[in-house]
Amino acid sequence: MDLDAFFASVEQRDKPSLRGKPVVVGGVGQRGVVATASYEARAFGVRSAMSTREAKRLCGHAAYLNGRFHAYARDSQFVMDVLRERSTAVEPVSLDEAYVDLGRLEFDPEAFAAIARELREAIAEATGGLTASVGIARTKLLAKLASEINKPDGYFVVAPDTELDLLGPMPVRALPGIGPAMEERLLHVGVKFVDHARGFSRPELVSLLGEAAGTSLHDMVRAIDHRKVESNRPRKSVSIEDTFEHDLFALESVFQHLVGLVAKLVARMAQGGYSGRTIGLKVRDSGFVTTTRNVTLATSTRSHWEIMRALTQLIEGFEFSRGVRLLGVSVSNLSPWVQDVLFEDEDTGEIEKGVLPVQSDSTVGPSTSDAAPPSTPQGTVWRAGMDIHHATHGDGWVWGSGLGLVTMRFESRFTGPGRVLTFPADDPALRVGHWDTF
Repeated sequence: MDLDAFFASVEQRDKPSLRGKPVVVGGVGQRGVVATASYEARAFGVRSAMSTREAKRLCGHAAYLNGRFHAYARDSQFVMDVLRERSTAVEPVSLDEAYVDLGRLEFDPEAFAAIARELREAIAEATGGLTASVGIARTKLLAKLASEINKPDGYFVVAPDTELDLLGPMPVRALPGIGPAMEERLLHVGVKFVDHARGFSRPELVSLLGEAAGTSLHDMVRAIDHRKVESNRPRKSVSIEDTFEHDLFALESVFQHLVGLVAKLVARMAQGGYSGRTIGLKVRDSGFVTTTRNVTLATSTRSHWEIMRALTQLIEGFEFSRGVRLLGVSVSNLSPWVQDVLFEDEDTGEIEKGVLPVQSDSTVGPSTSDAAPPSTPQGTVWRAGMDIHHATHGDGWVWGSGLGLVTMRFESRFTGPGRVLTFPADDPALRVGHWDTF
């Protein structure tokens, strides 16, 4: 089960004026990273783990919002409860994805299709309209791939003994773990589709890709997957690595690749709802000598800037004359993320000014309240997308912020598109809102 464009879909549900429009959730500053993009934004090429700067180049008219983790965690819990009502074996992969063991049920295409439809209806009802895509198959690999076939808001059931036929015409890049560098290596030997990879033996793939990746690919293209649904599996770390077609010899090139890896790592942590204290670096040179280093921070983080700062310390002293064949980054000592803000804007600690323009129906004026509610501390940074309450006008969300002003749109999931008003950022009538007021 995979919720469709989860973070962005929650925002569109709760903000009627954004429904049917491109929405990008993540960091909105110059160093921000896209966590999720709505399907309207994906049509312009925006995707997760992309830098916000690049996303704005592709789709400048989208709404760029900081995340509301409390809202996503709440909806995720609703969905996991729905799944656990139907099976005792549920393995959450992230906030928006889970495997469910349906038990030893005999294959019945109509019965399984009915399960998929009923599950999607139950999720929509529990979450106020969020959609999910479902894949049903004999293995986790095939169930995952099946969930992508009719996305969004669809399902696909893989009949037993049809797995190889389904996999054959798929691009090899569709398989989990096949990144750009590995895809390029496979293309060099004529492997573009899964069918092509079946023509290579396990030793040949191991020689080409390495022991772990070669063995994994050999099994995947043959639909071999012995993994069980583990309902109580604690995650110990989040990591990502890449092997390069050409070795890196310059520190500048290494850093450029590290920035990209960390962007993907941060997005993966956000999807799983994790932060961590221990930052790890893995470097393998052209002679296959692997060096790992790590540092433990004082507090838990998933800030792109803080992780890069730690990696800058870890990379000191490395000799690049032998070339860098592989880079990997990881975060361990994980804990659930509890901050409301999905990604900090590390440039200034404030929202990038002018993210969302003030429209012609906006007005600026003093508030009628003369006392600040104690629940909102002075100096609160109003981030695009966060819940906000005005003592006179009620609930809404931050539409934009900067130059000492905050612009609100007064609406919720239960209303139509609301009006837009602008107030001084330190207006005592303003306080941070909460999802339970919506």
